[in-house]
Amino acid sequence: AFIYNKAFPTGTGTNACYMEEMKNVKRVEGEAGRMCINTEWGGFGDDGSLKDIQTEFDVKVDKMSINPGVHTFEKMISGMYLGEIVRLLLVRLMEEKLLFNGQTSEVLLTPETFETKFISEIEEKEHGLENTQKILTKLGLKWDLVDSRVVCLVCNAISSRSARLCAAALATLANRIRGNRRLDHLKTTVGVDGTVYRKHPNFSDELQSTVRRLAPQCDISYLVSEDGSGKGSAMVTAVAQRLALQSRLLEDSDGDDEEEEEDN
Repeated sequence: AFIYNKAFPTGTGTNACYMEEMKNVKRVEGEAGRMCINTEWGGFGDDGSLKDIQTEFDVKVDKMSINPGVHTFEKMISGMYLGEIVRLLLVRLMEEKLLFNGQTSEVLLTPETFETKFISEIEEKEHGLENTQKILTKLGLKWDLVDSRVVCLVCNAISSRSARLCAAALATLANRIRGNRRLDHLKTTVGVDGTVYRKHPNFSDELQSTVRRLAPQCDISYLVSEDGSGKGSAMVTAVAQRLALQSRLLEDSDGDDEEEEEDN
């Protein structure tokens, strides 16, 4: 059986799994060993606990979705919704005459026309501004240089928020595992997949730096799955941990052999 600590897709949806100590799993008898827990963290906030940080744009995205009232956390951070959040924010800035001289386009006013991949293209280091202007033209907007730079800032704000919220959830799991195992320092591996994590130019760095701040006593390595499924994340992490365990066993065995030779 493959064993992994955590895996979280950050593409069209988001979720995480981790290994919990059996003594903390109340629905199952026995305290020995560990059990894989599927957190379904995309539904975090469905009880209203995230209302304090939800924006009006998050609320609109939720109301317009096919499943209003559920998957609250997912709708704030996953790739399926980030483009629409940006679109709604741009429309608001336009309505307040802070963008495009208050002039919009039929395309921008149409839901889901601002694709999440645009965010990655706009935040691309070398050609981001040029990409921004091409995208705005494609959306039928009349822009100037200031408009272009404001759109870049909007995309950065939304993608950074996504990365930091995801990091906060991940750091919580890491800190829980460390506490459960009564460790001063936890060293673990996280399997990751998802287009946002893999394709966005800043998302992974932002997430990892935020996790380091929120879980300073946890040393986390990230392994990226390329197959586009949560199972891939689990597999990649499991293989890495198995190899690490085998390596440690071999080192211990070599050490024992050396001691025997010295004794002889």
